[in-house]
Order: sequence, then C-alpha cells, then structure tokens
Amino acid sequence: MAEELIKKYNIKKVENCIYSIPKTADMKVGALLFLSESLLKNVEDGAMKQARNVATMPGIQKAAVAMPDMHEGYGFPIGGVAAMDIEKGCISPGGIGYDINCGVRMLATPLTKDDVMPKARQIVEAMFEHVPCGVGSKSDIRLSQEELNKVLNKGARWAVDNNYGFEDDLEHCESNGSLPDANADYVSSRAKERGKNQLDTLGAGNHFLEVQYVDKIFDKEVAKGFGIEKEGQITVMIHCGSRGLGHQVCSDFIREMEKTNPELLQQLPDRQLVYAPLGSDLAKRYFGAMCAAANYAWCNRHIIAHRVRTAFKQVFGTKPEELKTIYDVAHNIAKIEEHVIDGKKKKVMMHRKGATRAFPAEHPEIPKAYRKIGQPAILPGTMGTASYILVGTQKGLEMAFGSTAHGAGRAMSRHGALRQFRGETIKKELEAHNIIVKSASWKGIAEEAPKAYKNVDEVIKATEGSGICKIVARVRPIGVVKG
Repeated sequence: MAEELIKKYNIKKVENCIYSIPKTADMKVGALLFLSESLLKNVEDGAMKQARNVATMPGIQKAAVAMPDMHEGYGFPIGGVAAMDIEKGCISPGGIGYDINCGVRMLATPLTKDDVMPKARQIVEAMFEHVPCGVGSKSDIRLSQEELNKVLNKGARWAVDNNYGFEDDLEHCESNGSLPDANADYVSSRAKERGKNQLDTLGAGNHFLEVQYVDKIFDKEVAKGFGIEKEGQITVMIHCGSRGLGHQVCSDFIREMEKTNPELLQQLPDRQLVYAPLGSDLAKRYFGAMCAAANYAWCNRHIIAHRVRTAFKQVFGTKPEELKTIYDVAHNIAKIEEHVIDGKKKKVMMHRKGATRAFPAEHPEIPKAYRKIGQPAILPGTMGTASYILVGTQKGLEMAFGSTAHGAGRAMSRHGALRQFRGETIKKELEAHNIIVKSASWKGIAEEAPKAYKNVDEVIKATEGSGICKIVARVRPIGVVKG
C-alpha cells in the first residue's frame, strides 16, 4: 500500500521523518508530512488525499502540514495544520473539528508511585464519583443564561472568579485559558441549551482522566522546569473538550456556510472543506463562536481539575494547591498567530485539527515560567501504553508552525474497535497489568482499546526524529476513568 501511495501522490523524502507532496496545478502550496517509514506505510489513502486537498484552499501559506498521528477526519486529516493569510485566506470548520478545543491538561502532584499504588482503585473511584462521565452526562453546576455567556466570553477566568482553581492554573494554560475574540452572541440558543448543564463533565469517546507515574525522564533540566522532579512522581492527565456546545457550534456554521455559498461546494475537492472567506461577516461570526466554545472547553477542564484535586484530597489528604498545572493545550482550534513566511512576519489564521501547539523557548506567547525552556506539549498514548511530555523547538516553529502530534492517533474506527474488542476483556487485560479502569459503559472501553490506536512510540519516533519536538519525560498509567 505504501508504494502505491508514494506513487499516487508523488511523495518525496525531504529528510529524516519528513516527506512532501509536491505542488501540482490545483494546489496553492505543497504538503509536508512528518512520518516515520513505518507510519507512512500505514497511512490511509483518504488521509493522504485530505492533506493534498487542504493545500488547494485559498490563502494557505507555505504548506499543508500533517502530524505523525495523521489519519482520516472530516475535511482536514486529523493531525492537519494549515496557516491561512489573514486577508486573502479563509476559515474552515473542517480544519478545527466538531469538538472545539478538545485538549489536555496535565497536573503534577507531590505523590509517588509507592504512595498511590495501594490506593489506585480508591482514587479512580473517587475521580469517577466527582467528575460526571459518559454520554449525556450532566453537571451539578446550573448556569443561568447570563452566567453561561460569561463562561463563553471569559473562559477559565470565570472558573477562578467562582473559586474553582487558582491564578497559577491560568498562567500555565495556553492563551491563559481565554481567547479575546470570543462572542457569546454568535453562539446559537441550541448550542447554549446543549452546553448549559454540561460544564464540569468529561463526556464520552476518547475523553479520559488518567493517574500516571513518571516512568522515565529524558531531559532533567526541562522536566524540573515543568515541575517534574523525579521518576516515580505521580501526574494526572485530563482530556476533554467543549461537549455538546462545541459540536453544535460546528454543525450550525457548516450548515450556514453550505447554504450561503452553494456554488463553492461544487468547486471544492471535498465539500467537507467548506469555508468562509476571512473578512466576511460569516467568518467573523464563526470565529467568535468558535472562540467562545474554546473558552467553554478551557473552563470545563479547569473545573474538572478542581474536582480531581478534591478526589486526591479525599483519598490522600493532599492540599488542592499541591496539584499544580504543568500545562493545558488545545488541539482542535483556530487562532490568529504571527509566523515568519518568506522571511517576513505575517499574521495568519492558524488551523490545528488534532494537532497541538508547541512553541520553542523565548516565544512571547508561552508562560514566563517556561520562556527560557519552551512550551510543554502533552501527547497522550492509550490507556494501556505510555504518554509523553514534549517541548517545542525552533525547527518545529519554522517547519510546522510550532505544532506537534496530539496523541497516538487512531488506527481503526470506533465501529471497527467495537467489532473486534469487548470492554470486559479489555478491562481484565489492563487490570492484569496493574492498570485500574472505570468507565460509564463497556462500549466506551471497547472503543478505546489500546490496539485501536497507532503505536505511540512510533509517533514519538517521528516527532523527535523530524526535530519538531524534543522528549522531556514518559509517563505510564496506573488508573483510568473513561467516558
């Protein structure tokens, strides 16, 4: 299959773990693929076609980029990155995704593996009790229309103002947990209705809470700067997004874009790439609503972190302030950023769809605490394998717009996983390896079976081999709560 794909798309090797699809007549730019040889052999034709299609979009700069975890998605491949000229470009919901600002927050704790292993089941049960999980899960937080609008406009700041978490959390969060262009007025009443009772909920799908231990530190100096002091230290990972609100925002604007410009659908290589030209009223409203949904997601992860701290206090007696936010990163988002293009600084509308921002040292958009070492990038594996903490590099900024992979990336669909795996069996296998699993459903465990994903170590090999990020530390799971 790899040989057929290489021939079909004229794929060229640029350097170690970097390949290109050269520009053709219908492409505005070429495509850059950050893959190991093994990953290249297993990329779906559909994902490769999507990467190529992205390169045809108006105003795209430098290259359509695909991360090591690339696989077929909606419009863009998951793992897709594109920068659009702020004046002549466009904004496309397919380049952001339905779960707007699905992302990861990671906490460092003062506990060790020896402290936690005897109470692993207790802490998993406590987190499951404190954080509503599963399809249709609802929160105890009841928001008035006015308060929901504040969440949408202020993001994680709303949480701190209402005694959830700390200022320090905001300082260690991408964009401080709030995008200034958010406008709750652009979010439909249907989206707000779906979101009003879901703040502080994990949801389902690939969302999770995971208690981990630091298995190996690769860069002691950077790790210490991130708050990772020693091997055996306990960390917690929170992975979720904007729930039904974000999904509805995406759906609403895809329909409006299709209705507004039906001629465009005939011109596009894939109607899922439907877009609004930047500068148009439709683009302005979609971006404002998307930023509001992103803010909702940051607030959601922030409050869930507060609940996790409560669970740890209940089981281990830790103080909430002892569980410190290492970082919170988005991986389904569009943002206005400045990048060097053709030797000049230029504002662009960055699309990252299943891709994580990873800026290098001295970049002005990362926290002061990390300014000298670079931004943490969090790359989850599966509930049965390792996850990684990375740090951004200058090469990654120059070649991949300061982006990296967002996880292991699926190797099979959820339907495929359900046909092949049983949740009860997966749970038994994981617990045989001392990994405690708690889920709202057996289906949720089966869909997220470790073998349904790519080999995370191969994704890391391509990530570090290409030079777009450096490995800082590896963590392994002790207990997992799935939606």
